[in-house]
Amino acid sequence: MYLLLLADGFEEIEALSFVDILRRAQIDVRTVSVTGEKTVTGSHKIGICADLTYNEVDFSVVNGAVLPGGLPGTYNLAKSEFVKNLFIRLSDSKKLIGAICAAPYALAEFGILNGKTATANPAFWDKLGNANVDKNSRVCVCDNVITSQGPGTAHEFALKFVELIKGEKIASELKNEMLYK
Repeated sequence: MYLLLLADGFEEIEALSFVDILRRAQIDVRTVSVTGEKTVTGSHKIGICADLTYNEVDFSVVNGAVLPGGLPGTYNLAKSEFVKNLFIRLSDSKKLIGAICAAPYALAEFGILNGKTATANPAFWDKLGNANVDKNSRVCVCDNVITSQGPGTAHEFALKFVELIKGEKIASELKNEMLYK
């Protein structure tokens, strides 16, 4: 199972595109509220009912996790002990982890981007700690960490996860079904 973590102020396009595309590929992905409440409100005031709250997560079945950007969602994710512990655990286990837009900042705060190549929203390039910032790639893969630049790259980001989980053939078929060019 893959997780998409939600804190109040998350970026709706980045969150929902990821979940939608992975579910189209028949990948088990669940939304998880880190607030303790099922309803989480995005940065554009769209309320989402999460599949789980953080205290319902069974770590033994988690294969990877993703952080959407958005403000103040990114900062709320970065200060969550649950998110920090989950991502450090996944990183140490070499499981897939990702962050898009401003959210790579949280990975940097957790020390996960140290020595890795990563990208983010240009406004956050200088907030990626000891990462090697890739300013040219819309989606960047470095070992088990996938980062991306923002709402305009959300589909590419999600499709890269599909490719890494299910293979290039499934990702290509999904792109065609979605009329993605």
